[in-house]
Amino acid sequence: MTVEPSLDHRATPEPPTPTAATRETLEDYTLRFAPRSYRKWSTGVVAVSALGGIAYLADFAIGANIGISYGTTNALWGIAIFAVVIFATGLPLAYYAARYNIDLDLITRGSGFGYYGSVVTNVIFASFTFIFFALEGSIMAQGLELGLHIPLWLGYAVSTLVIFPLVIYGMKVLSTLQVWTTPLWLILMVLPFVYLVVSHPDSVSTFFDYRGQNNEGTNVGSMLLAAGVCLSLIAQIAEQIDYLRFMPPKTPENSRRWWTAMLLAGPGWVIFGAIKQVIGLFLAVYLIANVADGASVANEPVHQFLEIYEGFMPGWLAMALAVVLVVISQVKINVTNAYSGSLAWTNSYTRLTRHYPGRLVFLAFNLVIALVLMEANMFDFLNTILGFYANCGMAWIVVVASDIVFNKYLLKLSPKEPEFRRGMLYAVNPVGFVSMAAAAGVSILVFFGGLGDTIRPYSPLVAIGLAVVLPPVLAVATRGKYYLRRTDDGLDLPMYDEHGNPSGAVLTCHVCRQDYERPDMTACQTHDAAVCSLCLSTDKVSDHVLPATP
Repeated sequence: MTVEPSLDHRATPEPPTPTAATRETLEDYTLRFAPRSYRKWSTGVVAVSALGGIAYLADFAIGANIGISYGTTNALWGIAIFAVVIFATGLPLAYYAARYNIDLDLITRGSGFGYYGSVVTNVIFASFTFIFFALEGSIMAQGLELGLHIPLWLGYAVSTLVIFPLVIYGMKVLSTLQVWTTPLWLILMVLPFVYLVVSHPDSVSTFFDYRGQNNEGTNVGSMLLAAGVCLSLIAQIAEQIDYLRFMPPKTPENSRRWWTAMLLAGPGWVIFGAIKQVIGLFLAVYLIANVADGASVANEPVHQFLEIYEGFMPGWLAMALAVVLVVISQVKINVTNAYSGSLAWTNSYTRLTRHYPGRLVFLAFNLVIALVLMEANMFDFLNTILGFYANCGMAWIVVVASDIVFNKYLLKLSPKEPEFRRGMLYAVNPVGFVSMAAAAGVSILVFFGGLGDTIRPYSPLVAIGLAVVLPPVLAVATRGKYYLRRTDDGLDLPMYDEHGNPSGAVLTCHVCRQDYERPDMTACQTHDAAVCSLCLSTDKVSDHVLPATP
């Protein structure tokens, strides 16, 4: 594997200025390790903040859509498959994020992709954030149109613009927003379901008997097609990780709380997501069976809640609560979509150009793309968009999970502690990069019928199967050669404390003159000093990058 070439040394490096570096609290430590000094939140606050991001109503729409397409039984099996896959693949990723305080891009770099190889996965994740921002924004606009008679085109703009000021200050504002809005959201979401089960018990049997618009019986193909749509949410673990990286150090005193928070807010998000999909389908079937012209709006969450609220409260109150629920839900998730998307775009851009424009530039960029998608009415093509995207998302997430489980822990061909710093990694590691490209490419071909209609429903299994098997095969074939460009970062201070947590020891970067903690630093190639990971990323002439181990 070739190492990134050295550039023209006559060029002038452009490290971040001291002023820019001091804005790292505003930037929420984009591109880098989240230091212990910044992680002041308890495990509970981090967990609630992370779970607040799954308040979105898209799950209700997804559950309704797959149920209408394939029937209740097939949809429920599809949701079950989705939940098992998401939990199993999300667990190792969430653990690494919470334990080592880095986001999924930094985990991906050292888990088979290399320093530049993970740029592709970052684009996949950024695409996830604006696709789902557009989906959630569309649902919010539907609520504003129904309750306040705001035209859809204007509702799309409002649902986009309201997010920007909330995301500027990152975790500080997001944690407060998520904690304080969660109780009201839970009450408004659960109320209709409880009402139907108690007051209309026959709705339960109607739900289980529903066979979809095509009167489908139980079959494996439909189950897998339903699972494929649900699995488009697999990249949600990356958004959970954007919160989990701020977990406090794990110690003997907080071990139980730490594990509980990590499991619930990490892979455990899928439990809540699956429940919402089932409720969304349940409400949709009730509308189809009991409301005139209910089939036309059964997959729209705002109508689901409004119609059922009206069954046990005055119409004006039902409308008000439906709009409040939609606005709270969509703001809670879209601040996360916007925040995570801005991190992903910034990471990719900085590595490719070696210039750091700041997270807020790409926050605006991500919101503009989402607004364009909303105005193009992507809601009407939901199943196709999500089914296609699922293949890319599954390939990436499952490859990283496979590398951690098999190559790091079982085969020990990949270093167990994550590495993300420039100079320590090869530009591209074929183990993860080739595995993901093969898994995504073949599964997309299957999804569009390129290998015949018979196996078309099995594209999720193709993506998962290849993504699980290829990383250990390629790691063995390459003998783990392309994981680390060098094993010593030139600093004598230990990287981890006595409990295995990243060290809180502080060093000064000689380029930007700011203090950063040990995991973010390496020795400098041309000076007897230390340099931070961001200054390494923006070093255009590779003056500070350590040479490869001979």
